[in-house]
Amino acid sequence: MTEEKAHKAGFVSIIGKPNVGKSTLMNQMVGERLSIITAKAQTTRHRIMGILSGDDFQIVYSDTPGVIQPKYELQRSMMRFVNHSLEDADVILWVNDVKEENLDEAILEKLKHQSAPVLLLVNKIDLASSEEVVEKVKNWQEQFPQVKEIIPLSALEGFNVEKIFQLILELIPEHPPYFPKDALTDKPEKFFASEILREKIFESYRQEIPYACEVVISEFKEEEEILRIRAEILVERDSQKGILIGKGGMALKKIGSQAREDMEVFFQKKVFLQQFVKVEPNWRQHKQKLGFLGYN
Repeated sequence: MTEEKAHKAGFVSIIGKPNVGKSTLMNQMVGERLSIITAKAQTTRHRIMGILSGDDFQIVYSDTPGVIQPKYELQRSMMRFVNHSLEDADVILWVNDVKEENLDEAILEKLKHQSAPVLLLVNKIDLASSEEVVEKVKNWQEQFPQVKEIIPLSALEGFNVEKIFQLILELIPEHPPYFPKDALTDKPEKFFASEILREKIFESYRQEIPYACEVVISEFKEEEEILRIRAEILVERDSQKGILIGKGGMALKKIGSQAREDMEVFFQKKVFLQQFVKVEPNWRQHKQKLGFLGYN
């Protein structure tokens, strides 16, 4: 008789500054597009768990907002998501851009108090020469000698993703699964509907508009042939509402059409999407409103 292999399970926190490729990495690790990705900083606002299960393992990845010095209540809530992900982490993936000169002091300070092993990932190496990558690894090993390992990475191209996965398997403890084996995430379906629409807003508008917007799914009704979704887009000022809607409603119609197409791919079903824009003054500053919106 062969001895049954022990089951391993653990939480893996992905942290880093804005726009270093954390969401791209988690999507690669899980094999599903769970986190939205745009060229703008601070696209991710929540802690989003992506769950990868095998016969004898379960890895619960946490994509987190980029670490910043918060200036208003929404950003403070975002940083609490980062801190919470570190509290229960069995492994920490610290993602950095190969073009960064120095390791972020705010993140270094957070990691001083962590007992979980840290893998420092040098991302976007597809944009650098091999000499730059070697020099960066050497410099960062000197800056952060207690790191478990420094790994060059291209999250976009999937380079070294398998190596990171194997290291995680070695580092997580023996434990029963935390979630059902067929679970992909801890978030409900309507969360992803709101994120898909918010992604289109980030891609289509400049300056303050994307950051002043929040998407609330007020209706998510699944019928046999179609998924009916009602989305409310919150903005802070009337002027932002006008820009978001556009002349004759054309701008809003465009992002709605793009979002609906992506939703149909994600949910594998025809989608009927209704959008409404609502002014909610200073929603980013109010704890009670933020709690209602899931930032708690």
